[in-house]
Amino acid sequence: MFATPEQLAGANKANVEAMLTLANTAFASAERFAALNLNTARAVLEDSVNNAKALLGAKDLQEAISLQATLAQPSVEKAVAYSRSVYEISAQTQEEFSKLVEAQFAEVNKNVASSLDKAAKSAPAGSDVAVAAVKSAIAAANSAYDTMSKAAKQVAEIAEANVAAATNATVKAVGAAATTKAKKAA
Repeated sequence: MFATPEQLAGANKANVEAMLTLANTAFASAERFAALNLNTARAVLEDSVNNAKALLGAKDLQEAISLQATLAQPSVEKAVAYSRSVYEISAQTQEEFSKLVEAQFAEVNKNVASSLDKAAKSAPAGSDVAVAAVKSAIAAANSAYDTMSKAAKQVAEIAEANVAAATNATVKAVGAAATTKAKKAA
């Protein structure tokens, strides 16, 4: 029933490995965000300079208005792409964290079941009802966790679909508005 020094060392080693995995996942995610932000800042600067040059080269006000409407669409599409990338990085990081938590949960369940079996073998006669009740409670908790986990995954899938639909609708709306504005200016 009592943990041996080897068992404690093994548990500590597993916990350290889990924390290292968690830290590495967090650092990898931070690196991806940093690269995304740097590339986006560079692209925004380049686009701003090019757009300013194009607008300064306009011959009259009508051309400037038409050009401005044309330049808006790529900027919106890039902003939407940036948002989509941020969402993807966040979702992937969350999925990796969830996998780690699920693995840790499974390991704890295995250890609890093993300890419970050992305790049941050395328990006094007549304690099988108490052991069965504890096992039943653990099974109910596992079932509740599985149900909650499945529901959370479904919510995430629905949210992802809604984000994609909203993103597409935004790009289309801005594109239509830019086209209408360009036609009015012409």
